[in-house]
Amino acid sequence: MLGAGTGRGQSWQSTLRKLSDRSELYDYCALCEVVEERARENAERWRVRPYTDLAAMLEEEGLDVLLNGVSSDSNPMAVGMAAKHGTHAITEIPIAPTLRIADHMVQTCERAGVRLEVTEQVFLWAGEQLKRRIIDSGAIGEITHARLWYTNKADYHGLNAVRMLLPGQAARVLGYSGKVRIPSFVGYEGELVEEDWWDAAVIEFDSGVVCLFEGPPRGRMSPRWDIEGTLGQLVGSNLYLGSVESAEHYPFRHEYTTVDGERILDHVRVDTDPPIVFENPYKEYAAADEDEVARMALLVGFYRAITQGTAPAYGAANARKDLEILFALRESARRGNTWIDLPLSAPTALEEELEKDFVRLYGHRPEEAEALARVPIPRAGVRWRVAGWD
Repeated sequence: MLGAGTGRGQSWQSTLRKLSDRSELYDYCALCEVVEERARENAERWRVRPYTDLAAMLEEEGLDVLLNGVSSDSNPMAVGMAAKHGTHAITEIPIAPTLRIADHMVQTCERAGVRLEVTEQVFLWAGEQLKRRIIDSGAIGEITHARLWYTNKADYHGLNAVRMLLPGQAARVLGYSGKVRIPSFVGYEGELVEEDWWDAAVIEFDSGVVCLFEGPPRGRMSPRWDIEGTLGQLVGSNLYLGSVESAEHYPFRHEYTTVDGERILDHVRVDTDPPIVFENPYKEYAAADEDEVARMALLVGFYRAITQGTAPAYGAANARKDLEILFALRESARRGNTWIDLPLSAPTALEEELEKDFVRLYGHRPEEAEALARVPIPRAGVRWRVAGWD
């Protein structure tokens, strides 16, 4: 694993250790952290070998899979270095700063004969998988409409959650964006942030379904997404069946059990007649909660992709689609709020600006993996600097 010291890095290491201890799917053997003390501390905690140099870890360990837990600006470097050593790669989200860089990463893996996965977890949360079962059961009827309110500037998460629940593919986007003054806060680079971006869009799917999206300035609001059908609605973590005047309410119920002394998620359900249930498929590996169910789905799915030739649970193609909607939104706003068809036929103005800033910040193009491996990658990457996105 690369980048063990972050909060998400700790979560991935906990999950890897569970899989390593309870199965033969993964043998978590080594981690790489540029800060030597942090590398040592994490290696001792997770019982693996520490490195401070990625090339050395790849050369000496002969890894099958590299999991990159560093921010997404490092993804083209990590994938390029892994591919050079014949190593499959799992990257953090989003897949890349731009679609062109994402395509380069995919092509790099194809040339090297290795697989690529991206750690988008939201659609694999237990509650989201229950929503998928509710929709597939026909309980809410034909899907007609969706609303997405995502509040932490990692909007690709929310777009992923909604897109995976709706029929068809996103066909065109009408976007609005701007900046407003906000109560100031300290940004990722220690700067005082007094203005913040907002984004909004109408996203039309080729199935006829429309999604209304809003990404407001940072604040205290909570994210949520609602799916409307001809027989009912999914509103946050609640199912409503019937009309506005007479609806039955079925809240999502999370039930837990104990495995080897650990509290783990057993299932999520709605008490319809009959109940609709999503059972935790990773109880034997002690998947503790919704997010760990998603992490294990990605890791187990990638294991099968490598050993059995199946598709990864998420994959680069899905990662690209979620990112593409955001670029279409900003391009629509730049052109004076005109409809933008998907897929995009050329790089957007924002993507060109992001790539220029990438070279300014790191001194190398995304394709120069070995050179980038010697450059510090900050938490605040080019998405934050240029677009105001996490």
